[in-house]
Amino acid sequence: MTTTNTRDAVFPAGRHDLYEQHGYSAAIRSGDLLFVSGQVGSRPDGSPEPDFPAQVQLAFDNLKAVLNAAGAGFDDIVDVTTFHTDPENQFGAVMAIKQRVFDTTPYPNWTAVGVNWLSGFDFEIKVIARIPATA
Repeated sequence: MTTTNTRDAVFPAGRHDLYEQHGYSAAIRSGDLLFVSGQVGSRPDGSPEPDFPAQVQLAFDNLKAVLNAAGAGFDDIVDVTTFHTDPENQFGAVMAIKQRVFDTTPYPNWTAVGVNWLSGFDFEIKVIARIPATA
C-alpha cells in the first residue's frame, strides 16, 4: 500500500521575517487539520514587541493571519499550547486577551507551560485547528 504525504506549508500574506531567519513554516496543512507553529508578538522585521500586553495581542494577531491564510479562524481551533516566561505575573494580561478571542463555549483545549527562554519573546502560542470543509 502506497501512502502520499499531504503536507502543505501555509504562510500569511506579509509573513514576518522569523520564518526565513529560523527556517520553519507558519503552519502545515495535513488533510483537514492545520498545525500552526508557535506564534509570537513579533513585528514585521521579526523583533519582539516590548510591551507585554501588546506582544500577546500581536501574537494572537499573527495567529489569526496564519489561520485566515488556511481558510480557518479562531472558532476552528481545537487545541492550544501557550508558553510563558513569567506565568504568575503575565497571567492577567494573557487571560484578558484570551477571553476576548475565545468568548463562547465550547472553548478549545488549553495547556500553558512556563519556560525560561523564548528567543527574546515572553509569550508564544501554537495551535491545532480543523480547517472548515468550505475552505
